[in-house]
Amino acid sequence: MLKSAALLATAALALSACATATPYGPAGPSSRYGYSEQRVDSDRYRVSFSGNSVTSREQVEMGLLLRAAEITLQNGADWFATVERATDRDVRFQASPDPFFYHRYSPFWGPRWRFYHRGYWSPWRYDPFGPELDVREIDRYEATAEIVLGRGRKPAGDPNAFDAREVIDNLGPRVPRAM
Repeated sequence: MLKSAALLATAALALSACATATPYGPAGPSSRYGYSEQRVDSDRYRVSFSGNSVTSREQVEMGLLLRAAEITLQNGADWFATVERATDRDVRFQASPDPFFYHRYSPFWGPRWRFYHRGYWSPWRYDPFGPELDVREIDRYEATAEIVLGRGRKPAGDPNAFDAREVIDNLGPRVPRAM
């Protein structure tokens, strides 16, 4: 039993090491994570970027701006302005038994042993209040913006206006790509 518990813990660590941030690419039938866009008007788009649970808010927002800049250049425009912009955070909690606490079938805990738990001494082999749990908070971000495309020089002094080429030059190298 002890060997199987150690093997299970090793497998869990190996799988958690494989988790990577959402790579920059289109969301689709195989993955709901990535970018998507919808044309709203001739010079207006709704763009979104959705990240998995290991993608930071910063990476999600950079993916959104990078896609907005690409759409701008693909349509022959020079700059874009965000009309509406929001980043949503989806939080969920995952509880799992603590692998380092006693296990029901553990050879180290017997009916004659007493152990100290939650502030009291107990003669029970099993905790009558249930097993110890590790609770982990899992965050997932999705950024959405409605953008308006513009030609010529970017409006000076508008904090919501972005030069598409500058965005691609500055953010492009920082956004993780699919291998």
